[in-house]
Amino acid sequence: MAREDDIPAIEKLIPTSVRGLQAAYYSAAQMEAAIGSAFGVDRQLILDRTYFVVEDGGDIIGCGGWSKRKTLFGGDQQTNRDDTELNPSTDSARIRAFFIHPAWARRGIGRRILDECEQMIRAAGFKSVELAATLSGVAFYAACGYVSGERLDIPLPNGLSLEIVRMKKELH
Repeated sequence: MAREDDIPAIEKLIPTSVRGLQAAYYSAAQMEAAIGSAFGVDRQLILDRTYFVVEDGGDIIGCGGWSKRKTLFGGDQQTNRDDTELNPSTDSARIRAFFIHPAWARRGIGRRILDECEQMIRAAGFKSVELAATLSGVAFYAACGYVSGERLDIPLPNGLSLEIVRMKKELH
C-alpha cells in the first residue's frame, strides 16, 4: 500500500512511464501537458488506502489504485475534482492512476495491482468498475475484461487535448 512518503518516487515514476509507454499514442506536447495535469499523484487515494506501489530493490516500478470517489482521473492539481463518495449499490468504483516503469512493462505488474484493486472493490460491495484509459492502456484493460465505451478528449493546459476511452467491467 502506498504511503505519503512514497509520493516523491511516484512523482518521478509518472513522467518516466508516460514518456516511455505513451509516445506511440500521443505527441510529445500532449504528454508534457498531461504530466502534472491529467497525470499526477492523487493524495486522496493514498489517504483512502486504495493506492498501491510495487517495488524492486527499494525503487517503485509500478503504481495504481482504485477509488470510492466520483473523480474519474487526474491528480491533486485537477480543478474539477469531486471527492464525494460513491454508492456501491448504484455506482461503479474507479480504477485510477496506473503507471508502470517502461523497463518493467508487460511483466505482470499492472495485472497484479489491478487484481488487488478488484478484490478490494468487491469487498467494498461494488458491482462494477469503470476507468478512463489512455490509448496505450486500452488493450491491457480489454484483456482484463473491461469493455470500451465513449471516447473523450480531455482539455490540456497548452490548448491541446488528450484522447481517453471510458471502460467498464461488471464484477461477478
